[in-house]
Amino acid sequence: MTTPAEASFDAARDRMERRLAERAAGDGHPAPAVAVLGGTDLLRPEPADAARRRARATVHLTAQTVLIGPWGGDPDGACGTCLAMRWQRLRSRTEREALETGRTSTLAGPGLPPLPDHAVDAVWALHLLTVDAAPTALPQVSRLDLETLRVQTFPLLAEPLCPSCADRDGEDRDGAVGGGAVRDGVPGAEQPVLPLVSRPKPAPDRRRLRAADGYDLPEAALANPVCGVLGAGTWTDVVSPTTAPVAGSVFMRGYAGLTDVTWSGQANSFRASRSLAFLEGLERYAGTHRRSNVPLLTDSYRNLGAAALDPRECGLYSERTYRDDPMLGPFDPDRPIPWVQGWSLRDQKPVLVPARLCYYSAGAAADNFVFECSNGCAIGSCLEEAILYGLLELIERDAFLIGWYGNARLPEIDLTASTGPALRAMLDRAALLGYDVHAFDNRIDLAVPVVTALAVRRDGGPGTLAFAASAGFDPEDTVESAVSEILTYIPHLPGQVHERPAELVAMASDFDLVRRLPDHAALFGLPQMAHHARSYLEPTAPARPAAELYADWAETCPRGTDLLDDLLFCRDRFTDAGYDVIVVDQTSPEQRRLGLHTVSTLVPGLLPIDFGWTRQRALQLPRLRTALRRGGLRATDLAEDELRLVPHPFP
Repeated sequence: MTTPAEASFDAARDRMERRLAERAAGDGHPAPAVAVLGGTDLLRPEPADAARRRARATVHLTAQTVLIGPWGGDPDGACGTCLAMRWQRLRSRTEREALETGRTSTLAGPGLPPLPDHAVDAVWALHLLTVDAAPTALPQVSRLDLETLRVQTFPLLAEPLCPSCADRDGEDRDGAVGGGAVRDGVPGAEQPVLPLVSRPKPAPDRRRLRAADGYDLPEAALANPVCGVLGAGTWTDVVSPTTAPVAGSVFMRGYAGLTDVTWSGQANSFRASRSLAFLEGLERYAGTHRRSNVPLLTDSYRNLGAAALDPRECGLYSERTYRDDPMLGPFDPDRPIPWVQGWSLRDQKPVLVPARLCYYSAGAAADNFVFECSNGCAIGSCLEEAILYGLLELIERDAFLIGWYGNARLPEIDLTASTGPALRAMLDRAALLGYDVHAFDNRIDLAVPVVTALAVRRDGGPGTLAFAASAGFDPEDTVESAVSEILTYIPHLPGQVHERPAELVAMASDFDLVRRLPDHAALFGLPQMAHHARSYLEPTAPARPAAELYADWAETCPRGTDLLDDLLFCRDRFTDAGYDVIVVDQTSPEQRRLGLHTVSTLVPGLLPIDFGWTRQRALQLPRLRTALRRGGLRATDLAEDELRLVPHPFP
């Protein structure tokens, strides 16, 4: 049944088509097809006739503007539906909720204004210009502002979820592994192999094959207010005292509705930060939602058996959490859930993985047994690079949690022994803000260097403590990376405490009130939380230079020129400890065309970072109690009364 809003929009569309047809008859040019944006939810499939009409439309009416396009570029590069879907994702929270929740039949905005003749003339003239325009590398969209008649043009990337053209080139959007295509509904039938190959490194100690600014990223298509893939634009913080931040954001619909997902780069120059920001944005774009129309296999774990990963191996919440949290339900091996295809690097065979464990802002009502985050997700110039950095992130987070919940006494690194100018500059910047920075050797039992950094406000005021961590092959670089991460937090931490002091004080008394990602770091901005971090603040031994602490690593660190050897070395650290290593390819079609790859890596049994005190899988996993003994850091497993049962401060 057509709603009054839809009828109004349809009438506006028909009126514009008629007026453009009148001008076309006079000029001898064909009239363009017209569509309306803002009257219906375009992220859901439309009826077939409406979908065909929208796909071929090149004039799109909105409440304040008229969009002309796509024009130029590859004729098969994008369609009107691609534009409509990308446009809707950039609307305000209010508009998107009105369009997407189905709770209202009112217009998602002020409605469509009547267009005077001069505005229609402008639309027609702009349409003629685009028809005769020179070829462009990407399809373009021109926006005509109906109030000022200002024209701006932006590039458009095809939408991989577009039902009209996602499969136009016959490409398997899921790539070689992990997209979720299960042929003929039979897991394991004609499964592809993971194509890991040798990758020469630029130098033995360089594991990024291309610099962050070495990609030809279509930045204008990634961030623009009409059809940006990652958001409407970027912003810079020109007064930041520690880094040169560049960031952007976009609303993504997840478990709890629309979430403002921010992506950023925090280097020492705005140019470098901008490149890093777009790479992080693309990584989150691929990791939050599956960008493929290929149907997922939906079946129960019991039916799939050995072909699938048992999600219980990756950790579940406590019984109390499932009892009290209305958004969660316990895992049921007999309940059908969606699965994606992964690859076991240990067993060299395909394995089905619950989609819920790979795409951390998407899920079905049936698989609400866990809320995953970006654990093990990474982007790189090739699969090997992305997998390596995904595994390093798993090592980093696992080690941090063991150090925190295990109340470990970690060896402190003597930062004054470093002669690196970059580290010295970072320490000086922190000092100017009133912070002393410490770093700790956070290796547990997996050998690869892990460094936890801690900034301590000298006067003990709000913003007291800030933590960060990093894992890598070079100890000095890993120290710098952890300290650099610290510098991104300390300028804002005092303000975060001042913004909600009563709320944070309540959390300090009742940890169940720690519910969201920002709560964890902000809580340790409270001076009274410092006593929970005594194992970091009260070292039992003098700090030692990194070269001395990591002398044993220097003897075993791989120093070859093949990135694949480094990846296999990292894999073997897990498999030697008894763990599997699973890879799911999340690469979106846009990324593949840019020479980028994104993966989700899983090592079942490692401790995953979770946010919200009642949603801590780490506290339920056996590794928390055994890893310190396995790493030779204590003689026995941890007893329950030895755990630091305080929300982790990981940012």
